[in-house]
Amino acid sequence: MKHTYSSKLLEDAVEEFATLPGIGKKTALRLVLHLLKQDDRDVERFGNTILRIKQEIITCRVCHNISDTEVCHICADRYRDKSTICVVESIRDVMSIENTQQYSGVYHVLGGIISPMDGIGPADLTLDSLEARVKSGECREVILALSTTMEGDTTNFYIYRRLKEYPVTISTLARGVAIGDDLEYADEVTLGRSILNRTSFEDTFKKMGG
Repeated sequence: MKHTYSSKLLEDAVEEFATLPGIGKKTALRLVLHLLKQDDRDVERFGNTILRIKQEIITCRVCHNISDTEVCHICADRYRDKSTICVVESIRDVMSIENTQQYSGVYHVLGGIISPMDGIGPADLTLDSLEARVKSGECREVILALSTTMEGDTTNFYIYRRLKEYPVTISTLARGVAIGDDLEYADEVTLGRSILNRTSFEDTFKKMGG
């Protein structure tokens, strides 16, 4: 159904909102009309917050998580276990694992997974800095917490081959726990259990016929 707009500005605003993931034209129109009813100060604050997200949020130079400072609050926390690095695909996965309250180590955000179909290779991920962190000698365990897809498994194996010569334990989330294809869709209890019951990647790989 095509909407007929009485205002070009309204139409343009709806079109912009509709570019957001999961937002259709009807929802976009509802959001824009909601903003029109708000006080000017509220709308200005909303707009400024969006601008600040783009202009001021940076990437942590250590783990590549989003941050307001050069080093994110997780990496800077002296109570976190710096010897354990949990490797995840995206920032959303960090949030999912943090919500379980079952993990006290630090993270490394790859920024994706190896996917030739999508044109994503190892060079497109933050693998060099991950290896540098392991090479520094502080890390004792690397947890591979990637999705249980072919692309996730391929990335796991690539990381394992790259890091296996270093004196670190390489583990993966428990396969016996159904975590789904994406960590963000796993419930907190299930995901927390899969972290606590993590297993050796080498053992897991052998069971998969590697």
